Amino acid sequence: MQPGVAVVTGASAGVGRATTRALARSGFDVAVLARGIAGLRAAASDVELTGRRALAIPTDVSEYAQVADAAEQVEAELGPIDVWVNNAMTTVFAWFTDVQPDEFARTTAVTYLGQVYGTMVALEHMQPRDRGRIVNVGSALAFAGLPLQSAYCGAKFACRGFTQAVRAELLARHSNITISLVHLPAVNTPQFEWCLSRMEREPMPVPPVYQPEVVAEKIVAAALTGRRSKVVGGWNRAVVAAGRLAPSVAAQFAARTGIDSQQTDEPRRRDRRADLCDPVDVESDYGARGRFDERAQGMRDVAWLRTLPRTGITLARSIGAAAREAVTRDSAATAGR
Repeated sequence: MQPGVAVVTGASAGVGRATTRALARSGFDVAVLARGIAGLRAAASDVELTGRRALAIPTDVSEYAQVADAAEQVEAELGPIDVWVNNAMTTVFAWFTDVQPDEFARTTAVTYLGQVYGTMVALEHMQPRDRGRIVNVGSALAFAGLPLQSAYCGAKFACRGFTQAVRAELLARHSNITISLVHLPAVNTPQFEWCLSRMEREPMPVPPVYQPEVVAEKIVAAALTGRRSKVVGGWNRAVVAAGRLAPSVAAQFAARTGIDSQQTDEPRRRDRRADLCDPVDVESDYGARGRFDERAQGMRDVAWLRTLPRTGITLARSIGAAAREAVTRDSAATAGR
């Protein structure tokens, strides 16, 4: 498709911020939606530095009315929306039993319902023209759940099912509108600085880690081509395959590796702020990248490569544990007959 007007949610930082820049470089005028004022202004400035038009709209994507109003403003000031990227997210790092009901609901509202509302609003504007691209940002955790992120994993599983259902409806109606899902690997973003955490140590992305600019290019490619689905990263593809083909093995592996791999050696800061309900980037701009630049080399990360022998041993043990679990389950079923 030819570049036109794009909307990005969660655009003030992280993957959304990198995607905003990539869209502008590709020739799009970009409307940036998020809650953090400083981050929004900086994202709009990024767009304008490329010579494209920008529009910053403070928006909480968990509120349908705010998303709908934002879309009306975009079409009035920039023109017809050609691309809509649903990227906004939040998460809680904690054992499920330590997550409060309102925290679980808030994570779900932003990460899942934010995509639902964004898609609803985008289609309301795109369907009369019968053209447009919607790109939803997914995750490998939409296929294989990771401990300490039950709310986020549940939301991303829901996003995957929702997107597949909407895509089927668009196909049934022979629509020229496409909806894509780009599944991300671990990414070096500021979310690890401001996510709500109840763990003893500071949170971190699970290696191998990628820079946000790498995944932003894949999101823009999906917007331009309408590709149905894209899994970013070699290890990510292995995780997705395991979640699909061997969920018991994936669960055993996650149980053995998922706790320590999501925490640094640093004690959790007692003064850390959380963006779950209120944005952190109101007065300060955090940009696209987090503080893990030295690890954000994807599959080329030497430190991660050194862990592969240990990972192989853990994987073998996980396969064995899954097999024993299956035998025990079958024996119990037989005894109960």
